[in-house]
Amino acid sequence: QVQLVESGGGLVQAGGSLRLSCAASGSTFSINAMGWYRQAPGKQRELVATISTGGGGSTNYADSVKGRFIIFRDNAKNTVYLQMNSLKPEDTAVYYCNAQAKMVHAIEYWGKGTLVTVSS
Repeated sequence: QVQLVESGGGLVQAGGSLRLSCAASGSTFSINAMGWYRQAPGKQRELVATISTGGGGSTNYADSVKGRFIIFRDNAKNTVYLQMNSLKPEDTAVYYCNAQAKMVHAIEYWGKGTLVTVSS
């Protein structure tokens, strides 16, 4: 089992910045990738960014956040961060941490989410 706890959400004005953190605990050795997803009111959950936990830490970003958001990790702390810059009102959503793991079978875990509100 893997537990994920997000932090860092809040209210920010458009153009501002926030940093989200996701701390993983439990069977963290089984994690091979982590990422952030978001869900705005009335919309489906969508991918924001992912990062692999091995090697060079390859990353992947949604087109809507490329050049503004940066995902990075601290493997020693089992923590993944999402640095969000130049925030826009359309970035308002609940942000969820995700972990892709594999032991016998592939499994994914989710945090409870943290709310980010960007005011115009």
